[in-house]
Amino acid sequence: MKPSAFHYECPTDLQAALALLASDGDTRILAGGQSLVPMMNYRLAQPERLIDINRLSELDYIRDDGGVIAIGALARHAAIQSSELIKEHFPIVAEAYDWIAHAAVRNRGTLCGNLCHADAASEMPAIMQILEADLVLSKVGTSRVIAAQDFFLGTYETAIAADEILTEVRIPKPAAGTGWGFEEVAMRRGDYAWCTVVATLRISDGKIAAPRIAMAGVNDCAARLSEAEAALTEQAPGASLFDAVADTVADAATPAESNAGSAAYKRDLIRALLPRVLNDAVARAT
Repeated sequence: MKPSAFHYECPTDLQAALALLASDGDTRILAGGQSLVPMMNYRLAQPERLIDINRLSELDYIRDDGGVIAIGALARHAAIQSSELIKEHFPIVAEAYDWIAHAAVRNRGTLCGNLCHADAASEMPAIMQILEADLVLSKVGTSRVIAAQDFFLGTYETAIAADEILTEVRIPKPAAGTGWGFEEVAMRRGDYAWCTVVATLRISDGKIAAPRIAMAGVNDCAARLSEAEAALTEQAPGASLFDAVADTVADAATPAESNAGSAAYKRDLIRALLPRVLNDAVARAT
């Protein structure tokens, strides 16, 4: 299959891109194109116009902004994975990239594009939520900031408006002593995740503080597990606690039957992975 006919625009500055996006018509943003182009080729997406932002060098950065690390819309996965800033402050991100797609895709694809695509099996939407990232959405004349936790609404569905571009991700630097855990099961590294579980937490006076847990590949979009976080807060870490929380999360999950396994199998994955993630996070926090 080949894509249906579309108009192609290639602006050289952000304001021009935003002006194009504000005009009428079904328009999509092209950055890496690693998800959009295949969808167009299969005609699952048929935009009337593409706005190619690859000439907007002002959006290609990973920088330290004091309390946060800012990542621009054209920062490629490979650049983020190899960034010393990311490795220093967010080792979970560097770890996860070993599971995300393959080298050719990471060389071209972008974090912001991945977040906007909002695939239910994608790892970064879950990780950005536990890192409590803020997403900067820009349009003509203004911008707004939305928490990653509020951005993902469903499979391929986000809170971004038709006239907005996700121009920046802002991730706050974690507090000292923050531990993290990442576990995933897929057919092979780089394939769609069957189940991904991620977490961060701290240990204060022998008890769990500020737990943040998210899951992807199971329900219709990546999401924080707020009830599990509440159950862990101010509790002493241990196998019985972690197993009980995992059972509660698994029982509440609503995975669809698919080629990746039955709903019962995915619930079993949650029961297996969540305690491992929490144990790893505790080990790294102490």
